[in-house]
Amino acid sequence: MGIRSVLSKPLAAFIHAQTQRWMSRPEETQQKVLQMLISQAQKTLFGQDHRFAQIQNHQDFQQAVPIRDYEALSPYVEKIKAGQADVLWKGLPAYFAKTSGTTSGTKYIPITRDSIPNHINSARNALLAYIYATSKSSFLDKKLIFLSGSPILAETGPKKILTGRLSGIVNHHVPAYLRSNQKPSFETNCIEDWEAKLDKVIEETLHADMSLISGIPPWVQMYFDRIMARTGKTIHEVFPHFSLFVYGGVNFEPYRKKLFDSIGKPVDSIELFPASEGFFAYQDTQTEPGMLLLLDSGIFYEFIPAEEYFNPNPTRLSIGQVELGKNYALIINSNAGLWGYSIGDTVKFVSKDPYRLIVSGRIKHFISAFGEHVIGEEVEKALRYAMERHPEASVAEFSVAPQVSPAEGLPYHEWLIAFERQPANLTQFALDVDQKLCELNSYYDDLIRGNIIRTLQITALQPDAFQQYMKALGKLGGQNKVPRLSNDRALADQIQAYKV
Repeated sequence: MGIRSVLSKPLAAFIHAQTQRWMSRPEETQQKVLQMLISQAQKTLFGQDHRFAQIQNHQDFQQAVPIRDYEALSPYVEKIKAGQADVLWKGLPAYFAKTSGTTSGTKYIPITRDSIPNHINSARNALLAYIYATSKSSFLDKKLIFLSGSPILAETGPKKILTGRLSGIVNHHVPAYLRSNQKPSFETNCIEDWEAKLDKVIEETLHADMSLISGIPPWVQMYFDRIMARTGKTIHEVFPHFSLFVYGGVNFEPYRKKLFDSIGKPVDSIELFPASEGFFAYQDTQTEPGMLLLLDSGIFYEFIPAEEYFNPNPTRLSIGQVELGKNYALIINSNAGLWGYSIGDTVKFVSKDPYRLIVSGRIKHFISAFGEHVIGEEVEKALRYAMERHPEASVAEFSVAPQVSPAEGLPYHEWLIAFERQPANLTQFALDVDQKLCELNSYYDDLIRGNIIRTLQITALQPDAFQQYMKALGKLGGQNKVPRLSNDRALADQIQAYKV
């Protein structure tokens, strides 16, 4: 057993003890975080604009600070980009995490010196929680790969704030004790073209003793596909000591079957919930569902019932007020200077002791062309149900859009599915998906029964259709993700070019 795995176990026990302390006092912990945030931001421009000096409690805070998305926060961000300090948080940000917005173009998310530990320590603690729970640490002595964006950083504004993708920023903070066994090399990570980078990553890792592989599932699958095509072997045969898969960014379930078929054996996995705006949760156990919400990491959370999100004055709940099994839009207030900030994700709690959740979808990614309000969690469950009934089928990627004005017949939901292997009976496969969706969403069921819409239709696409689509957009690889649901047909119409 190597020195890294030996030393990791007492550190894992120490972090576990720290975690237990705040886990046992969730409401008290969150109130202290809120008080700290308000106190430290009182003299900022945002704090003065929103009367932070007069805020005594959460109710006062709600009255002073409205819910915002990036578009509403951007006037403050523009002041920071122009060189003004003490705007959203004290001083200037250490970084801007640059990310693509759906309506705002490029987003510049501040990362401050106070918020960096949230990103770095949370990722570390996820691995330590796994080590504590399983006593498995030998993976630290072999090679680890983190498929991420380029670590090359630009400079923004007169103050030259370092700017880049979050994964690239984090790459600069990988602990020294992991640098020597981290793959790919820094030079390879700097390659911007995803396919060229992937070829180089494979060159560097193909003969390495890989034990941990981490990344967004569809891009990890692309890495696996190319290795198998080159070697004719499963991933387990190529990397016999590969034992831990770490992932985040998308729901893993639609990718699970193909990924594990590619690996060729079961391996442990850790789910993470990171974003440019913060690192919110990680899977802390291999036996219980959900991810542990990080309540003592510089973020005060609020939760809006999903059905109220678009109301003028939606209910804003703190951690002690949430219910199990209910969809909430996640709102954050953080030491990065994000206030009443809607990150766009919906979550659902599966445990309150401790507070564990799943990511159930995107608040703006739903289909409600006919009043059905179908969400991501529902389409993913429906597809998984059909795949269980048709085990010969394998799905690489998919997206769903409404067809409001078909050439003939009633409107319908069009499922655009890139099959690795098509089901033997595609018609029955579609009926099984539709049946499950009717069970999961009563509004959709009512529309079907009332002959307002007809059962969903599947358009089978080439296995690499979405990869080719993302490549055409210049968004292949990195942190980019295909939207599961759209209320318009922009993606659906363009992807038709890749029909089987």
